[in-house]
Amino acid sequence: MDIFERVKKQRGNIGQYAKEAHGYFAFPKLEGEIGPRMMFRGKEVLNWSLNNYIGLANDPEVRKADAEAAARWGLAYPMGARMMSGQTSRHEYLESQLAEFEHKPDAFLLNFGYQGMISIIDCLTSRHDCIVYDAEAHACIMDGLRVSPAKRYVYVHNDMDSLRKQLEHATKYVETTGGGILVVTEGVFGMAGDLGKLDEITAMKSEFNFRLLVDDAHGFGTMGPTGAGTGEHFGVQDKVDLYFGTFAKAMAGFGAFVATDEDVCMSLRYNMRSQMFAKSLTMPMVEGAIKRLEMLKTQPERREKLWTIAHALQEGLKADGMNIGITNSMVTPVYLSGSVAEGMQVVFDLRENYNLFCSIVVYPVIPKGQLLLRLIPTAEHTMEDVEYTIKAFKNVADKLAKGEYNKELLIDASKL
Repeated sequence: MDIFERVKKQRGNIGQYAKEAHGYFAFPKLEGEIGPRMMFRGKEVLNWSLNNYIGLANDPEVRKADAEAAARWGLAYPMGARMMSGQTSRHEYLESQLAEFEHKPDAFLLNFGYQGMISIIDCLTSRHDCIVYDAEAHACIMDGLRVSPAKRYVYVHNDMDSLRKQLEHATKYVETTGGGILVVTEGVFGMAGDLGKLDEITAMKSEFNFRLLVDDAHGFGTMGPTGAGTGEHFGVQDKVDLYFGTFAKAMAGFGAFVATDEDVCMSLRYNMRSQMFAKSLTMPMVEGAIKRLEMLKTQPERREKLWTIAHALQEGLKADGMNIGITNSMVTPVYLSGSVAEGMQVVFDLRENYNLFCSIVVYPVIPKGQLLLRLIPTAEHTMEDVEYTIKAFKNVADKLAKGEYNKELLIDASKL
């Protein structure tokens, strides 16, 4: 068979709905200044679907730092991979600041979070090793597992008895191979909003010999007394062996880092293929990240405002009977019952009649019959935004329960 013929017919679980969804439910275009109010298909919407937790995206100081760096350096500098010709003192300075903030000896700057996590797992493990990972780990972790030759053991999400059982299996395996064990979890799980049980996981180090890698994409800048992340929140940052954070959430940029021991960091620098063979992070983003990190550290009121909004939103939704699951972070999922078609109708109603934009997750990402509407509160949202959103969700939930979204066919976005 011709490869193109097969690819055209097999678009995947989500891609099979591309004709109906593209441009509206999938690949929607939010335009204008990044913030709670943006433009969608020509009208303003209240936006709960942006990674700008502490409101840095359009802060004047951040925009100024980005613009000045672009004017001074352009977008090409530094040219080449860091190992060859893309190293600068500013890259090194940012790494030192990240390491200090995360209470680690060293840090390694990465171009992107997704590729970075894949490459970290690949670089750390061999065919003699075992990786024990949470069943609800992010896709970048799962892709890292696919690349790694290590044996894999999965434990039930946040189930410490299951983790102990898998660690017992892994221990027996590495006793025969001479390898080691890497446990991988998230700090904040990005869909459900619950926290990886880092305190209980690290406590198991007294029973088992393993290293812990924490993907804290959503926790970096938001969790803990200083925003240093979920390890700090639990008081176990010193027991997290590799701390991974991205600039894509609280820092409202792009890029990532891993913080760990100096010798391990040096090994990563010389062996992570995603960095060895990729152009260095451009200077505007490096300078921008330095400014963002400075503001993250010196302006705790931003994080406090985020949590004020998050708590108000979550408590208000629960008071109105909404099911927000077990979130104990700022990530706010709202679970409803219904078909995929009903879910599309709910989203259409919210966007068209309530001017409210949020993301929806449906089967096969979550079980059939469930719908997940994910709200991402930020320090830029207001209490008025919260109150309006709670009322809107109550209205659509009531309509869904009455079967009103069964009366129309699934919307074909291609005809909108």
